[in-house]
Amino acid sequence: MTPVNQYNVDYSIQGTSRIEPLLGRIRRSMRDAGMVVESVKGECNFGQHEVAFKYDTLVEKADEHGLFKLGAKEIAAQEGVSLTFMAKYDQREGNSCHIHLSLRDADHQPVFAGDNEHHFSETFNQFLAGLLAHSREFSLMLAPNINSYKRFVAGSFAPTALLWGFDNRTCAFRVVGNGPSLRFECRIPGGDVNPYLAIAALVAAGLQGIDDQLVLSAPFVGNAYEAESARVPTTLAEATQLFDQSSVARAAFGDEVVDHYVHAARVEVDAFNAAVTDWERYRGFERL
Repeated sequence: MTPVNQYNVDYSIQGTSRIEPLLGRIRRSMRDAGMVVESVKGECNFGQHEVAFKYDTLVEKADEHGLFKLGAKEIAAQEGVSLTFMAKYDQREGNSCHIHLSLRDADHQPVFAGDNEHHFSETFNQFLAGLLAHSREFSLMLAPNINSYKRFVAGSFAPTALLWGFDNRTCAFRVVGNGPSLRFECRIPGGDVNPYLAIAALVAAGLQGIDDQLVLSAPFVGNAYEAESARVPTTLAEATQLFDQSSVARAAFGDEVVDHYVHAARVEVDAFNAAVTDWERYRGFERL
């Protein structure tokens, strides 16, 4: 397949203009489906583009996510173009799905901003600390496929270190905004994510941080790829074992749910381990 852009079109006006018939139809179709498209921009990998949507409540946003993926792929097929949401299509930059999340109270008022250090509330401190403490064991819900873990490469815009920082794209959690707009961006999920599971994992980890009154670490400054810290799991097998052994996951979702997704992941790992790949043929057909 030939990418629709032959070079890095990150923030390039021409990069999106050259496929405007496709991008324009996707934008208009999503608008007609009730979504608010805030921006479309070119990205680093060849033929890669980002579509950003306005925030909404959790379930509604997850519904939109699924409808967007389905609609975009069907529109692309009708336009004679192939479109993928694989986390890692090739060895260049992967496809991300960064989730911005904040909390509001029963009166619909934001609760992350406050009078503590960094103008955080104690709720935000503890919620973010919970994310840092429990994201490893929830990785299966944030990165659910074999291919998901090939995206976590140093220097690739995909995180490897479970750290947080202000507008620091090398960290797993990037804090942005202020006052009512204060929120975190989770950079772990790829384009292949199940939004319902990912959001559920983030909420469960954050609420556990509040329940346990965890203390938030200092923001990381610098290149988190080089930091000494807890890391994102590197394989689906590792993530599956962590999820299976997680008392937090079992308390949040119940044994039946955890066992179901653990079983599904192990079936996937077994199927992948039994597959003979093009890479193996290329490396070994004549050499071995």
